Amino acid sequence: MERKKYYITTPIYYPSDKLHIGHTYCTVATDVLARYHRLRGEDVMFLTGTDEHGQKIEDKAKEAGVSPKAFVDQIVEGPRGVLDLWKLMDISNDRFIRTTDDYHVESIQKIFRKMYEKGDIYKGTYRGKYCKPCESFWTESQLVDGKCPDCGREVQDAEEEAYFFRLSNYADRVRDLLENTDFLQPRSRVNEMVKNFIEPGLDDLCVSRTSFTWGVPVDFDPGHVVYVWVDALSNYITALGYGNEKRDGYDRYWPADAHIVGKEIVRFHSIIWPAMLMSLELPLPDHVFGHGWLLLDGGKMSKSKGNVVDPYILAEQFGVDALRFFLMRTFPFGSDGNFSNELLIQTINTDLANDLGNLVSRTTAMAGKFFGGTLPEDQRADEEKDAGLTELLKGLRGRYEESMEQFAPHKALEEVFKAIQRANKYIDENAPWVLAKNPEDHPRLARVLYNLLETTRICGVLLTPFMPGSMEKLFGQIGAPEACRTWESAAEWAKLPRTVTVEKGENLFPRVDIAQAMDELQAAVEAAKKAALPEIELEPQSEETVDFDTFCKSDFRAVKVKACEAVKKSAKLLKFTLDDGTGTDRQILSGIHKWYEPEDLVGKTLIAIVNLPPRKMMGLESNGMLISAVHTEKGEECLHLLMVDDAIPAGAKLC
Repeated sequence: MERKKYYITTPIYYPSDKLHIGHTYCTVATDVLARYHRLRGEDVMFLTGTDEHGQKIEDKAKEAGVSPKAFVDQIVEGPRGVLDLWKLMDISNDRFIRTTDDYHVESIQKIFRKMYEKGDIYKGTYRGKYCKPCESFWTESQLVDGKCPDCGREVQDAEEEAYFFRLSNYADRVRDLLENTDFLQPRSRVNEMVKNFIEPGLDDLCVSRTSFTWGVPVDFDPGHVVYVWVDALSNYITALGYGNEKRDGYDRYWPADAHIVGKEIVRFHSIIWPAMLMSLELPLPDHVFGHGWLLLDGGKMSKSKGNVVDPYILAEQFGVDALRFFLMRTFPFGSDGNFSNELLIQTINTDLANDLGNLVSRTTAMAGKFFGGTLPEDQRADEEKDAGLTELLKGLRGRYEESMEQFAPHKALEEVFKAIQRANKYIDENAPWVLAKNPEDHPRLARVLYNLLETTRICGVLLTPFMPGSMEKLFGQIGAPEACRTWESAAEWAKLPRTVTVEKGENLFPRVDIAQAMDELQAAVEAAKKAALPEIELEPQSEETVDFDTFCKSDFRAVKVKACEAVKKSAKLLKFTLDDGTGTDRQILSGIHKWYEPEDLVGKTLIAIVNLPPRKMMGLESNGMLISAVHTEKGEECLHLLMVDDAIPAGAKLC
């Protein structure tokens, strides 16, 4: 399959303050595909980066007391940040784009203006629902149980002056693209996009905001900033110099061969992005591939749900290549997969230690023991005994290539490990230790070991995109020269020199003691949590005692937040409408607006003292007090409302 260039991208990631293994999964997969195409001799451009604008960033920076740019700089470039993680995971991206880069900002303004001057962008008023965590606009009908269909969190009402993109004008062309080409893969995603978004009718897309300022300004209407997804999606062309002079490569690499994205953002990449390109009259990418999620306990990994798995800890404990291999070997690319540390260890032990590691160590050890490390020229084949292995290996590259071209790295690895398992069986069938006892059988012994080394070489070439560092060590141990490590050589049997010299080195993949590893992993997690704890100051405990009868007079109850809003003309007060289990709503005012936004508290279960006498605050009556914890961190007072399990019913008494 001849191809001169290959342009592949990951989505540019929102710079979360905690990257989890799910982010690593997508980037490692894209890196494997990029390395595969480089192995084939193609001119590869691999792009990744960070999506740094939007209301979420502005709000988080405000909470942290820094500017939005300083906030994202620390997460992207700081210790154990995005760039550090990609370096640790041996990610071979050619370019890294940040949407705060000046050239990207310049290009976005030109792109927005071009679509506006074409008539595809117009000014109006947005009224609807907005999910702040996803930076997504939704209609009422698109919500699931009144919540964001992507992340399941609360949405908020939004109304503001905005510009709109005439997405509806491109509905027919986008539908044709999805249904009648292989643009979107796997094919199962197509029906989801058509049924859920196109058939109900594509609404025009809100593409600017006026309620915050952290974004690319619309240069002809400075009160507006460009909608974060228009900003983010365009990175695939701005990084190649479209609309700016600082970068280059657009004519060389565009259109992209593949955008590799998580399934939660397939809608943006398969509907909005092609419509934008159609408006700009630019070629469309060849493919968008929407992979599945890594799940923990049946739920999607996310920092907000508290089930993040730290890739730093896993890589440091088990090795980068072992982690890369596990992610690609274990989960069918395109489907969801259930992640567990036990499964990671089992995969390392079964595939890497028992199968591949055992093959390398046994073969090099026998070559050293029986021939001093260098195989003799005199070798005797046995066609009947050798054919099963050699024929399997001669067709391996073709089967591997077919899987990789179909975005199925897990199937490519399956083919490689069939060969590795067959080689281990070949050892048992030929019993080299028996052949070594009779000098007349030494030529046969030499050929058996040569066949094993040649199998290892071919498999090593094909495993290089997955485990580049480990395969370099493997080639050194089996004595494979550079000419035997190429894509072309992987299709040819007997490329390894007949009198090859091996060097038994360290065990590439030591077996992991699962019980010990799980204990060490837990200890590492706890140590990381402890190291991340901020230095805090607590108020000294009161020395004044309260008698038990007085304490018992305070009536602590669980209350459910039905509604919450800021009190007008007050910078501190929030007004809560609470279900306290009595059947009558209770109103409590609390001066916590500095730490909480009203929409973030709706639906939460809090604790309140409900038998305090009513008091007036800003002309409003407050009937009770919400319980919170206070401490000082870095000189700033911090407050945390006491929240309890939502399973506790409203009105339940604390005792």
